[in-house]
Amino acid sequence: MNWKFAPEQASNFALQHDLIFYTITILTILFTIIVGVMVAVFVVKYRRGKVADRSNPVHDNHKLELMFLGIPTLLGLAIFGWSTKVYLDMRTPPKDAYEVFVIGKQWMWHLQHPNGIRENNELHLPINRPVKLTMISQDVIHAFYLPQMRVQYHVVPGRYTSLWFTPTKEGRFNIFCTIHCGTQHSEMGGYAYVLNEKEFQDWTASGGNRFRPKPTSVVAQGKQLFEDLHCNDCHGDKDTQKGPSLNGIFNTVRKLENGQTVVADEGHIRQSIIQPYDRLTKGYGVSMPVYEYKTQVSEEQILALVQFVRSLSGVPQAAPTMGQAKPEGGQ
Repeated sequence: MNWKFAPEQASNFALQHDLIFYTITILTILFTIIVGVMVAVFVVKYRRGKVADRSNPVHDNHKLELMFLGIPTLLGLAIFGWSTKVYLDMRTPPKDAYEVFVIGKQWMWHLQHPNGIRENNELHLPINRPVKLTMISQDVIHAFYLPQMRVQYHVVPGRYTSLWFTPTKEGRFNIFCTIHCGTQHSEMGGYAYVLNEKEFQDWTASGGNRFRPKPTSVVAQGKQLFEDLHCNDCHGDKDTQKGPSLNGIFNTVRKLENGQTVVADEGHIRQSIIQPYDRLTKGYGVSMPVYEYKTQVSEEQILALVQFVRSLSGVPQAAPTMGQAKPEGGQ
């Protein structure tokens, strides 16, 4: 079902989004008309100077009160339940989703695929496959919006956010930033290209551009950076006095020096790289050169380090092709 006065529907969420939107719109118009007509009728019938029987005014009518309260309440609860289900579906990506990393910066979108292919203001995706976007901002708050897919979410500095969808149509679709982020906000856009299986495999095999050198995966980049920054001097295969091992820690509960506990998700690992003293693991003191890392690594490099640490727990990333390549980080 495509509405002629709306962007085309190109994802699994588009129809659900439109049905809720137009249902609420139609109900709003309907009740506005009903209330408006009733106000007009009573204004005309009982205006000053109008001959009307005012001798026995009605002060209560339980049937009318139940109807006026009951119908909107039931409609409101139905809309709430319906929209909550859609919202929860939109916030729960499948485990096998193809993951793309997005960095917003004034004023462009930088996107990187698991195998290392990089794009600026462009996003190539396979059709009929769930796609998860893991996003962060390098500077100010942005919002990543794909109108034809009906998905949008904030991209904020210092914290990973995500959205997901399944493209259902081939073609070129818009990418916008929907939060004013500076003087060139209106230019912060691009296009998503949804390809069929063969086209996407050919595009991936060529590295996104046959004239570019073949890229290395995000995990491989993180591993190389891990070694270049000498992180492995303190974080080895086993816990030592210098630092804990990072093997198998992803998504586990960690005890902190301040007595709190925290889940070692992507956000925690990122925070531990740039501000480790805020979340010291129990049993370890102030030994990590935080200021050095703050100046040496960019958001893109931090993202690669986080994905490498994630891979040490055997958490796979979705393969870059249609289910034929080996997942990154698998053990």
